[in-house]
Amino acid sequence: MADHCCGPGYASPAEAINAPREKLLYTIAIYTGTGIQKPDYLCTIDADPKSATYSQVISRLEVPGIGDELHHMGWNACSSCHGDTSMERKYLIVPGVRSSNLHIVDCGTDPRNPTLYKVIDGAEIKAKTNLSAPHTVHCLGSSIIISMLGDARGNAPGGYLHLNKDFEIVGRWENSMGNIKFGYDFWYQPRHNVMVSSEWAAPNTFMPGFDLEEVGHLKYGREIHLWDFAQKEPRQTFYLGEDGLIPLEVRFHHNPDSSHGFVGAALSANIIHWWKDAEREWQWEKIIDVANEPHPEWPIPIPGVISVILISMDDRFLYLCNWLHGDIRQYDISDPHHARLTGQVWMGGLLGRAPVVNGVKVTGGPQMIQLSLDGKRLYVTTSLFSTWDNQFYPEIRTNGGCMLMVNCDTSEGGMEIDPHFVVDFGKEPNGPSRCHETRYPGGDCTSDIFI
Repeated sequence: MADHCCGPGYASPAEAINAPREKLLYTIAIYTGTGIQKPDYLCTIDADPKSATYSQVISRLEVPGIGDELHHMGWNACSSCHGDTSMERKYLIVPGVRSSNLHIVDCGTDPRNPTLYKVIDGAEIKAKTNLSAPHTVHCLGSSIIISMLGDARGNAPGGYLHLNKDFEIVGRWENSMGNIKFGYDFWYQPRHNVMVSSEWAAPNTFMPGFDLEEVGHLKYGREIHLWDFAQKEPRQTFYLGEDGLIPLEVRFHHNPDSSHGFVGAALSANIIHWWKDAEREWQWEKIIDVANEPHPEWPIPIPGVISVILISMDDRFLYLCNWLHGDIRQYDISDPHHARLTGQVWMGGLLGRAPVVNGVKVTGGPQMIQLSLDGKRLYVTTSLFSTWDNQFYPEIRTNGGCMLMVNCDTSEGGMEIDPHFVVDFGKEPNGPSRCHETRYPGGDCTSDIFI
C-alpha cells in the first residue's frame, strides 16, 4: 500500500510501528462550560524530549465562536485514500458538538502553528442534511464521513454527514438508518464490507448532563450495529442488554484482514468483542468486566465508566480508561477471546487513588487517550463533556484539566506514568480550560483505516 496520501504517513500497520517518534501533539482544549467566555481552541504541544519547550503548549488556535464544545476530530486523509495522489494528511476536521460547526484546520503548512482554513457553518449543515452534533470523523478514501448524533432539532438517531475532499457538503452518507435508535462512534473494515456503529443518546438527552433514570427509560443506547458498508445500510444489530449499557468507542483490529473488533460499554464498564466465525456469521461476547466500587458518598457502587478504548498498532494491546474510578488499564488481547490484564496506573477519579500526579492535582479522571505508533507512549487527558465534567468533578471549573504521559512496556506488558511530562491546563493564559482528544501530525493509532 502506497503512503503518498498521508504526508509523513505510512503504508501498513507494521510499518507504522517503526515510524519516527511524534514531535508534536494537537489537543483540543475547551472553555465551554467553564464560565469563561472565551473560544475553545486547538493546542499544539511540544512532544520532543530534546526540546527546551518539551511538554509545553507552543501555540493555540482559537475557533471563531464561543460555546462550540470542541470534542473529537479527524484527518482529511489516511491510508484509505490509497490511490488518490491528490490527497495529503494536511487538515484536521475539528467539530463543535454543540454548535455543529466544522472547523477545517491547516496543520501542514506550518505544523507548529496551525491556522484556520475554513469553517462549515452548523446552520448550513442542518439546512442541507437535517443533521446536528458532529462526533467521529473518518477519512473515506477521497472524502470524509462524520457521525452526527442528532437531527437539526437535537433528536436521535441522527446520521452521517458526507464531505468531499474540498470540504463541501455532499449530503448524507447513509442510504438508510434502519431501526437504529442512537448514534455515536463508528469504524469500518472494507475487506469484510462492514461498518460497526455504537450508541450514546440524543443530543437533547446527553447535553444537559447525565440522569441515571434516563437509562432505565431507554434514552441511552445498549446496541451496536453492523452495516453493509457498500450499500450504506445497517444489516444486523447486537442487543447487548445489561452487559452493554452505553456502548461508546469502537475499534477494529488494524489488520485489514481481521474481523475482530471491540467496544467499551461505559456504564456497564465492560468490553464487548465481536468477530466473524467459521460459518461467516458475526458473533459477540463480553471479555472484560470492571467491577463497581463502593464509595461513602454514593448510594450505589460507582461504575468505572469506560469512556474510551484503543488498540495498539500491532493489535496486541487494548487500553481503556475508567473515567470515574480513575485508572488506565492495559490488556494483552493476543487471544481476543481471552483478554489478560498486564498493566494499570491511576490518575484522578473518585476513588482517591492518585489525586496528585507529577505535582498537579488531577481533577476529573483519565478520559481520552492516544497511543504512539510504536506503542510506547500513551497520552491521557481528563475531560469527558462539559456538563458531565461539572456534574461529577465540579472542581474542574477552577482546577482545569491536565495531560499526562504513560510509558508502556511493549515486550512484557506494563505501564508507568512518566515523571517528566505534564501539561497543566489549569494554568492557561485565559484561565483554566479542559483538554480532550489528541492527534499526531504523522498519524496515530486511531487515524488510519487500512484497505
